[in-house]
Amino acid sequence: MEALKQGTDALFILLGAIMVLAMHAGFAFLELGTVRKKNQVNALVKILVDFSVSTVVYFVVGYTVAYGTHFFIGAESLVQQSGYALVKFFFLLTFAAAIPAIVSGGIAERAKFWPQLLATAVIVGFVYPFFEGIAWNQHFGVQGWIKAITGEEFHDFAGSVVVHAMGGWIALPAVILLGSRANRYRKDGAISAHPPSNIPFLALGAWVLVVGWFGFNVMSAQTVDKLSGLVAVNSLMAMVGGTLAALVLGKNDPGFVHNGPLAGLVAVCAGSDLMHPLGALVVGAVAGAIFVLMFTLTQNKWKIDDVLGVWPLHGLCGTWGGLAAGLFGSKALGGLGGVSLSAQLIGTGLGVVWALFGGVVVYGILKQTVGIRLTQEEEFDGADLSIHKISATPDREVSW
Repeated sequence: MEALKQGTDALFILLGAIMVLAMHAGFAFLELGTVRKKNQVNALVKILVDFSVSTVVYFVVGYTVAYGTHFFIGAESLVQQSGYALVKFFFLLTFAAAIPAIVSGGIAERAKFWPQLLATAVIVGFVYPFFEGIAWNQHFGVQGWIKAITGEEFHDFAGSVVVHAMGGWIALPAVILLGSRANRYRKDGAISAHPPSNIPFLALGAWVLVVGWFGFNVMSAQTVDKLSGLVAVNSLMAMVGGTLAALVLGKNDPGFVHNGPLAGLVAVCAGSDLMHPLGALVVGAVAGAIFVLMFTLTQNKWKIDDVLGVWPLHGLCGTWGGLAAGLFGSKALGGLGGVSLSAQLIGTGLGVVWALFGGVVVYGILKQTVGIRLTQEEEFDGADLSIHKISATPDREVSW
C-alpha cells in the first residue's frame, strides 16, 4: 500500500512538472507573437536555452540553496520512494526556470544573448532559490519571525510572490538598465508603435500558459492526499476574471485580452488553496485591471520599454496576489482562514525588495563588465540575423 502511494505521488508531481514544462512553450510563443518579426527566432531560442541553463544550475546549486539537499549520491538512493525526490526537483525546477522566461519578455529585441545566459545562471543558482528557501523551507527563521509578529506565517501556495513577483521585480531594473528600443521614444515626444507581429502566436502562447497553469497551481499540493479541487476552480475563476476585466478596460485589444487571464492566474497563485471561488473571481478581475492600466502607464507615461509588460503582469499582479491571499483567504471574505494580511505584507515586501536588489546587482554588474545591449546596427538588423544568422521566415533560398 505504501509503495502504491509513493508511486502515485511521484506520478502526480511528475504530471505537474510536465504541465509546467509545457508552459515554457507558452512563454516562447507569447514572446514570439509580441515582438517584431526580426526578433522571433531569438524569442524561441532564448526560452529553450534559458530553460536548459536553469536545469543544470538548479540541479547543481539552486536546489541545494533552497532546500539544503543535493543529488550527488548513488542512483540506488535516488530511486527510493519511486524517485519522488527527483521528480519534486523537476517540478520545482520548472518554477525556477520561469524567472528567466519572465525576464526575457521584458528585455526582448535589444539584449545580448550570452550575458543574459550568465544572468540566468546567477538568478536561478542563487537569487531566486535564496528567497524560495525562506518562503517554502523555513530558512533563517524568517517565517517563524513573521508568525511571532503577526500570528501567521507568510502564505504563498503556488508562487504569486516567490515566482511571479520575483521574476517581474528582477526584470524591472534589467529593463531600465538596458534602455528602451531604438526610436521607441522619439525626440519630438512621439512614441513609435511596435504592434505585435503575430496575434495568433501570441494567443497560442497565452492558451498554452493557461492550460499549463492548472499544473502549476493544483500540483503545488505536491502529494495526492493534499489535492484540492478548490485550487482548480479558483484558478479558473481568476483566469476568467482577468480576461473580462482586460477586455473591458483594454477596449477589445487582443493583446490585453490574452494577457488578462495570465494576470488573473498570477494573482491567484498565492491564495488559490484558501479563497472562495467568488473571491478568486474578484482577485483575477483586479489583476486584469492592474495589468491594462499599469502597462499603459509604464509604456506611454513613464516610458519604460518593458516589451511584454512583465513588470505589470508578473511583478505587480504577483504582489497583488500576495496581499490578496491575506484578504480573500480570510474567513471574513469567505476563505478558509489561517492567513494574516500583515504577514502577507511583510513576506511580499521582503520578496519585492530582494528581487529588486538582485536585479540591480546582477544586471548592473553585467552592464559594467560585458555589456547587456546589442549594438545599434545589430538591433536595427534584428536579433534573429545578428545572433542566430537566420530569420523566422527567410524570403528566399540562399545558394552556397
